[in-house]
Amino acid sequence: MNFSFSEEQQEFRLILRRFLEDKSPTTEVRRLMETDEGCDPDVWRQVCQDLGLTGVHIPEEYGGQGFGFVELGIVLEEMGRALLCAPYFASTVLAATTILNAGTEEDKKTYLPPIAAGDVIATLAFTEDNGQWDSAGVEMTATPSGDGYALNGSKSFVLDGASASQIVVLARSPGSTGDEGLSLFLVSGDAGGLNRRQLKTVDETRKLARLEFKNVSAVLLGEEGAAAAPIAKTLDQAAVCLANEMVGGADKLRESAVEYSLLRVQFGRAIGSFQAIKHKSADMLLDVESAKSAAYYAAEALDDGAEDWPAIASLAKACASDTYMQTAILTTQMHGGIGFTWDNDTHLWFKRAKSSEVFLGDSAHHRELMMQRWQD
Repeated sequence: MNFSFSEEQQEFRLILRRFLEDKSPTTEVRRLMETDEGCDPDVWRQVCQDLGLTGVHIPEEYGGQGFGFVELGIVLEEMGRALLCAPYFASTVLAATTILNAGTEEDKKTYLPPIAAGDVIATLAFTEDNGQWDSAGVEMTATPSGDGYALNGSKSFVLDGASASQIVVLARSPGSTGDEGLSLFLVSGDAGGLNRRQLKTVDETRKLARLEFKNVSAVLLGEEGAAAAPIAKTLDQAAVCLANEMVGGADKLRESAVEYSLLRVQFGRAIGSFQAIKHKSADMLLDVESAKSAAYYAAEALDDGAEDWPAIASLAKACASDTYMQTAILTTQMHGGIGFTWDNDTHLWFKRAKSSEVFLGDSAHHRELMMQRWQD
């Protein structure tokens, strides 16, 4: 397995970093946090059309670039560093990947090109009020209605659910339990009977919504009753993607902590020269590099089709969750009193670390999954 990036991948990273540093400074992040959309349309157009990032891992026959999860991980790591406010994770990672895993050939040809081009912003609605990050918590029902289906129930914690123009929804046949009877459906964002309410969250750089469905018309995605395996695969792939995004944010925090420690002077010397601060800096470096290795390894294992990649995905998510949160705590401590204030930018990454820690399942959830998978 390859543990290094190619020259082309390194150049790709540099181009992305320059672009995101220019388009997503913290002043812009703060501005977009206060908006309902949470995205700058001009920047989103450049992300989609000029850079083609929305189609990175979508095959060329469906309008994408045809790269793998390693390249997608590079994109997400750089977006995590910059805290880019955009519906990228919802549309490209969650929705497009679900369609790739579950859709028929006709579904893929129909629904993927608009997502790859950025003409359609999509999302995946699978979590409900019980907060379970797997299919076991699905209670929403889907019943045949005319030429399609009618959905009833609610979904919560839907990423960019209030603004998405297309929603991939996981529901079940009435009376079914467990993995039986689970199907995926496509719903228009302006469908009748659909009520969307944006949630107030700790991390306003991610827009979450609660969706209520009352006899909402839906179109079947893929085969009826066969969604359990595709949605499980999608969530594992999304965990790998999120791990890569998280290590980008953690590394940015670590860099800011070291930079501040070399500027802040106490007792006539930079605080970075104190042994206690050196220890914290070393701990952060070790943790971040370890999390990077796990995230990169998971993306490579996914692209290589390694037999145990789902277990590795859980390992990467658990490691990244703990590392991002711990790095955020240490960075705040190293900034001293100012690190807790609104004017200091550290809290932006701190809140993203907290939201990412629990999104798609926390470290305890993924450690349990990892142990179950390796035992199997």
